[in-house]
Amino acid sequence: MEIIKYKTALIVGAGEGLSASLARLFTREGIRVALAARQTGKLAALCKETNATAYACDATIPDDVTKLFASVEHGYGAPDVVVYNASARPTRAAIVDLIPADVAKAIAVSAFGGFLVAQQASRRMLPNRHGAILFTGASASVKGYPQSAAFAMGKFSLRGLAQSMARELSPQGIHVAHFVIDGGIRSAGRTEPPDRPDSMLDPDAIAATYWSVLCQPRSVWTWEMEMRPWVEKF
Repeated sequence: MEIIKYKTALIVGAGEGLSASLARLFTREGIRVALAARQTGKLAALCKETNATAYACDATIPDDVTKLFASVEHGYGAPDVVVYNASARPTRAAIVDLIPADVAKAIAVSAFGGFLVAQQASRRMLPNRHGAILFTGASASVKGYPQSAAFAMGKFSLRGLAQSMARELSPQGIHVAHFVIDGGIRSAGRTEPPDRPDSMLDPDAIAATYWSVLCQPRSVWTWEMEMRPWVEKF
């Protein structure tokens, strides 16, 4: 059974938590890692740990995304794994109180940025009929909660993009997958309450799940994966 090999990963919307876990995992697997964020200073320690390079990029600006891919291609070669991990969650508010500019920003970061990054990635992967584009979703990708319309609009849109791309690009050798992170992600500053052990997702375990999807043979490609703690109701 042939396992597809990857050489270079680009993580957009990088920071601590899931992005850091993915960077460490990719590095252990011999994949070179590039990280992109609006502010790269926060990535210094992770870059040192994983020998990654950080690039400044606002994923909602087309020129920034074009320059990002050109820079990564120049330094590493074209990435054959691209993870879109950026999102914006405005302050929760009733629909009548939402500020239109905040809603536009949330949709731009969660969805339009995903499109811009995926378009640049696809253009580089299609000639070789090889690559993977992974999108990080949330509970809001499939459930619109009260007072969370802006976040739901962005995440629903990102899911639609991923589904459309999977149907279009899978027959051309590009594995597109969307991950529904249905629950809170554990971090140093955010842990489970004592009375609810195991009620949050471990970012290393999420990263391992992304890796398991990347390692799937083409005859069983998954386009969407849901993850939640075993105690989570759904």
